[in-house]
Amino acid sequence: MSRLIFILLFITTWTFCEVIDDNNKNIVDCLILEDENSIICKYTHERQEEEKEIVVQWIDPSGNLSRERRLIIPSGHGSIYDFRYIEGRQKGLWQFKLLDNNINISTTFKIQ
Repeated sequence: MSRLIFILLFITTWTFCEVIDDNNKNIVDCLILEDENSIICKYTHERQEEEKEIVVQWIDPSGNLSRERRLIIPSGHGSIYDFRYIEGRQKGLWQFKLLDNNINISTTFKIQ
């Protein structure tokens, strides 16, 4: 009986994971590492055979563009990172935006 429950649980989890992966091919996420004084933002996308250029923007709590960078994602790569130091950043709710051709996605994080 417990084997049957385990098998059903495994199949359900596997199916759920596949649905999430299919619907979320382009994701941005930021991680604050206070012990390392760092903010790391990652863009995950569907791998492509050609390199492509993206634009990342860091928008401060006042709504001002703090930094804009053009980055090249090499062919075959599935993600790219950008980071900044926490120290010296304005406190409040920040926005990390990513522009990839016709894809515009963003996330927010809070510096306290």
